[in-house]
Amino acid sequence: MCGIVGYIGKRDAYPIVINGLQRLEYRGYDSAGVALFSDAEIKLCKTKGKVADLDKKCKADIDLTANIGIGHTRWATHGEPNDVNSHPHISNSGDLVIIHNGIIENYESLKKELTNRGYTFSSDTDTEVLVNLIEDVQKNDNVKLGKAVQIALNQAVGAYAITVFDRKKPNELVVARLGSPLAIGVGEDEYFIASDASPFIEFTKDAIYLEDGEMAVVRLGRDVRVREIKNDNLVDAYVQKLQMNLDQIEKGGYDHFMLKEIYEQPSAIEDTYRGRMLVKEGIIKMSGIDDHLERFLNANRIIIVACGTSWHAGLVAEYIFEDLARIPVEVEYASEFRYRNPVIGKGDVLIAISQSGETADTMAAIKLAKENGAFVFGVCNVVGSSISRITDAGAYTHAGPEIGVASTKAFTTQITLLTLIALKLGKEKGSISKSDFYLYLQEMDLIPSKIEKALEANKHIIEVANHYKNSRNCLYLGRGYNFPVALEGALKLKEISYIHAEGYPAAEMKHGPIALIDEEMPVVVIATRKGHYEKVVSNVQEIKSRKGKIIAIVTEGDEQVSKVADHVIEVPDTFEALTPLLTTIPLQLLSYHIAVMLGKNVDQPRNLAKSVTVE
Repeated sequence: MCGIVGYIGKRDAYPIVINGLQRLEYRGYDSAGVALFSDAEIKLCKTKGKVADLDKKCKADIDLTANIGIGHTRWATHGEPNDVNSHPHISNSGDLVIIHNGIIENYESLKKELTNRGYTFSSDTDTEVLVNLIEDVQKNDNVKLGKAVQIALNQAVGAYAITVFDRKKPNELVVARLGSPLAIGVGEDEYFIASDASPFIEFTKDAIYLEDGEMAVVRLGRDVRVREIKNDNLVDAYVQKLQMNLDQIEKGGYDHFMLKEIYEQPSAIEDTYRGRMLVKEGIIKMSGIDDHLERFLNANRIIIVACGTSWHAGLVAEYIFEDLARIPVEVEYASEFRYRNPVIGKGDVLIAISQSGETADTMAAIKLAKENGAFVFGVCNVVGSSISRITDAGAYTHAGPEIGVASTKAFTTQITLLTLIALKLGKEKGSISKSDFYLYLQEMDLIPSKIEKALEANKHIIEVANHYKNSRNCLYLGRGYNFPVALEGALKLKEISYIHAEGYPAAEMKHGPIALIDEEMPVVVIATRKGHYEKVVSNVQEIKSRKGKIIAIVTEGDEQVSKVADHVIEVPDTFEALTPLLTTIPLQLLSYHIAVMLGKNVDQPRNLAKSVTVE
């Protein structure tokens, strides 16, 4: 949540900062602001609302000439979203200005102490407390800005990514992180600061990612110096080459990022298995698994931790791992796992799934598992993210940047990667025959083209969406491998259209949800000709007898369900374990089109953030 952008160099800072904030809009926010520095003056502009509102206000209210600037998109925590609580925040003297992601948990006690010392506060935020704490340290200890930031952060309790500027030191920015991501783009005699690399990708491919508990003084004319906040030890600033390109973070002719990312799924899945799944050779090569194969094969159990859509991918993986590799699996919400004193030990393998690689609850679950001796394997999409660095091993999904808040290609690429792992372990254990293993590789190789085929139903799905766009509730049902898909389909509808929706195992319909079914209730039923098909047919008939409106996701050529359903959306045939990769496609499109018809902000739904980096 929240977004940070900063620039110091010879270019005009404002266009870099405002464009950077627009690229970080996916992170979720309710207000925005910038601070520019020129002619010994800090020029501040901030507002409740969107970055576009901020841009209009800045152009009307302040001189935009500056070579130093910082900007922020705020997700309200302490204090309601309004102009005053928006970042940046200035210290009492007017010398220091700060932007901050995260939460300072002991801000009340710090604020009380600072108030007793004569400081005043105009906002309700913890961030204004922090910038004045830094100023207080700077004055009382007679230290430079970098040292003052370090001392102040050692007094603060909580999570943060910050950028601080002192108008008396107009050639440097001080940055620090604990829990929230922060990247430093390294150019020629210029530096960029951002929550991720997207704001500066067209200017430099060189980036330094701060680790938890690190800070840096970014000064023109010298290399970045990184230190540990706790003990002041100097850290080697590793400069990483970025793989991202500008085309990946632009819409490419699509109306929304979400639609673009839905249509990118064939190529994203192919990118995820390319180089790993060698069909002709009949092997799967994954260094993160190969190097730790015995840990997986001898695991007492696999525990999967994740949040949101990634949790649904974990549920699909539970079916796949237990079916193909015959290893017991438990799937946990990371937010619950970290707080319930779980029984976990050296014989366990924990798989942590996160699109961003920065999810706070998932990172906390990882730390807890490692403290108890478990082996931790990460699955994430963002190269250089925190989870990729703190896990024992892992694998990237290679989905490419996902800008839309509602995950689409992240979900299918996560399932793809986890399926590869399950197949590899199944082959090594002998729980799947060599012939079946090879057949799975062949079928996996066909999935991208089958998704392209599923996408051809888009026009028909638009018609279905138009029929149900004014529904107030919706029920999603699935069995076996497609039960998690029902959960994911319901989540997508809730996230972007704000229509109440619930996903259930189809067999559970009779244990309560059937009471909701009437002629006003659309029911999405995933009824592919695999697994428990006859049981699902019975569920469909039960719904129809109660006048429910049925939207059925079926295998091509289906006749039995098609006779009963009000609307039918076909997907190509595939193995049962691979059906989630196809059945989720029409549900993504259905949610998307309903949201568009209702005039919702599809890419930035209200109250949601792409990367949840605070509790």
